Amino acid sequence: MSEIIIAKNEVVGASVGGVVGSGVGITGSVAAISVAGEVAGLSAAGIASGLASIGGSMIGGVVVLTGGTVILAGAGLYGGYRLLRWWNTL
Repeated sequence: MSEIIIAKNEVVGASVGGVVGSGVGITGSVAAISVAGEVAGLSAAGIASGLASIGGSMIGGVVVLTGGTVILAGAGLYGGYRLLRWWNTL
């Protein structure tokens, strides 16, 4: 019975960690786009120049920022899982 409860807690921890990691990745991506470009801000020109300055082209910028967000989401997911797994051993 306790194994089922622990498994549910670990799933919840992984879910929360994944959401937090995704939020951090998205926020960091938007901030990077906003400040990196020739045109400051989040207008169409600002986004285009920000992506181009980050990745060499707009598509390159999207690839770089998407990869970073996926890595942060995965790290948050794993961290949340391991945190609750550790917590359940106390």
